[in-house]
Amino acid sequence: MKLYLAGPDVFRPDAAQWAASVRLQCSAAGHEALVPLDSEPASAAAIFRNNLRLIAEADCVVANLNPFRGAEPDSGTCVEIGYALALGKPVVGYAADLRPLRERLAAADADGVCRDAAGWQVEDFALPMNLMLAVPLRLAQGGLADALRELDRA
Repeated sequence: MKLYLAGPDVFRPDAAQWAASVRLQCSAAGHEALVPLDSEPASAAAIFRNNLRLIAEADCVVANLNPFRGAEPDSGTCVEIGYALALGKPVVGYAADLRPLRERLAAADADGVCRDAAGWQVEDFALPMNLMLAVPLRLAQGGLADALRELDRA
């Protein structure tokens, strides 16, 4: 299968080495990795179009859902997931910590409502992230290798 690898990994300081490593990992599992770094578009709009093209070309999206610049997954990754779901493509997500959001945010009951440290209401469905990700995706705890195993089980 062709797998589009979504996630903030393209921002890593070692992004080129990461891309080479995940290509090998996917190949060893019998898949072809489509990495957003596969071309060097010159503008933001070109990067956007290229990523949508790669998602459309993919059979499945595998998404790094680890918190990025905060408590939630990368916003760009979430857009890519939504696009893939709209196209009817399966999405497997992975994260190191899949404890319920309430636990990860150390949320507490206040006035009968689960709230985070800033007082914002936290979904209390015992899901590891926002329901719009946790419900439609197959989730694997760990890294890419764990997501590839989850994909094989699907």
